[in-house]
Amino acid sequence: MTLATPSLDVPLTGKRLWFVGLILAFANFLVVLDTTIANVSIPNIAGGLSVSTTQGAWVITSYAVADAITVPLTGWLAMRYGPVRVFCTAMVMFAFWSFVCGFSHTLGLLVTARVMQGLSGGPMIPLSQTLLIRIFGKGRGGAAAGIWAVTTLLAPVFGPILGGELCDRLSWPWIFYVNVPIALACAFAAWRMLGGRDDKPARVPVDFIGLLLLVVWVGAFQIMLDKGRELDWFASPFIVTLAIIAIVGLISFVLWELTAENPVVDLSVFRSPAFRYSTLVISLGFAAFFAGWIILPLWLQINLNYTATTAGFAFSLNGILAVMVAPLVARLLGKVDARKLVTGGLLFAAGTMIWRTGFASNIDFWGVGLLNLLQGMAMPFFFIPLVGLSLIDFQGQKVASAAGLMSFMRTTAGAFGASLMLTEWDNDTGVARSEITRSMPNAEQMIQKLQSQGFSMEQARAQLEYIVSSQAVMQATLHVFYILATMLCIAAALIWLVPRPKAPVAMATGH
Repeated sequence: MTLATPSLDVPLTGKRLWFVGLILAFANFLVVLDTTIANVSIPNIAGGLSVSTTQGAWVITSYAVADAITVPLTGWLAMRYGPVRVFCTAMVMFAFWSFVCGFSHTLGLLVTARVMQGLSGGPMIPLSQTLLIRIFGKGRGGAAAGIWAVTTLLAPVFGPILGGELCDRLSWPWIFYVNVPIALACAFAAWRMLGGRDDKPARVPVDFIGLLLLVVWVGAFQIMLDKGRELDWFASPFIVTLAIIAIVGLISFVLWELTAENPVVDLSVFRSPAFRYSTLVISLGFAAFFAGWIILPLWLQINLNYTATTAGFAFSLNGILAVMVAPLVARLLGKVDARKLVTGGLLFAAGTMIWRTGFASNIDFWGVGLLNLLQGMAMPFFFIPLVGLSLIDFQGQKVASAAGLMSFMRTTAGAFGASLMLTEWDNDTGVARSEITRSMPNAEQMIQKLQSQGFSMEQARAQLEYIVSSQAVMQATLHVFYILATMLCIAAALIWLVPRPKAPVAMATGH
């Protein structure tokens, strides 16, 4: 007599349960960590590859877009090959492309490797949550969701700190090399513990044409944003071609998905006003947050001469109050109109952005860090109610479709917003530099004054150049903070387009 192979839906018990739970949680932690570990490493990467900091930021935006694209495919991959197989394969591929990232000696290879790393990591976040819930069982689903949520919240806090330490103590490739042994160990352990329980592969249809159109229009648009300033925007035939491809691709994608039998993205969820407007708000708000998360560490290192480690500590304070406040928001969700919570969070975050417009070049660590700490308090009021509001009209499979689409739009909006704001930052720096130079009193007299203080001619010119450049970056940064504050205020107003919920909004756990 042969024994039946245990299923994933038969909960694990004892030490085995907690060991596997920690493996899955740590895998999720690793992938989320990589969304922020490079934030403080851009100057090091740009210097190591002899490119501009704007080009160095492609390392972040390319990963975010690629990660988002694979989310709608996760459900099909899990059914077609089994969730454990997909999870372990994705972990191995994540390790391989992490190694290639660290080994890269050109920006082109690094960005390509980051795209592949993002494509590999995308399915791991929702699959880690799914597998955790299944091995814990329905009776302990709250514990599973809690473990997943804690790792998702803590990873962005540790990312900048770890990235800074590795850059300063070793070198920037180690922010990628560190993934390799951990990802391989997680893949090996997960397969040993869960491989025999995996779901049987099933032949399920997939919308390959829709997926191809999705990759084409999103990829073309992101490349257009990243390369636009470098190629003088629409004066370049290449940028014009990318714009045409993005527009035609988007229109074709929407038309195809509305008529496809098994669409890769279920656009019918946009019929829900709650989903439609919640997604608009979370996309606009996250674009502002994500742009700030990239520009602030850059400014700290370029303008204030922070090391990557110090910038990482200043930036990571953002997550401390976010973790502490999240349970409070979850309790308030059923008692207070969710739209009020979102409005309060967005306006509070906008206030911290406006406060930043008063920064000066002599601001100290805690002047920067305190605002990051306070801004983190606004994050749960923004994210948690919005996800609940967006899913309130759906049940069953529609919940997964809506959650996946919202995750895709939020992440791509963040990447698009970051690219646009980096371009604006560069443009503003050039404009400010020209204005400072024109309004400057006689430069030769300033050089002579510096020489009288003991500087050589070359040192005096270099010092004057540094002062002008520093002030230009400072003014550009303050202007960007104004724009981000405006975006957050607009998002706070748009949330009131969401219809008043007829029932209390529940805390959602979908990716």
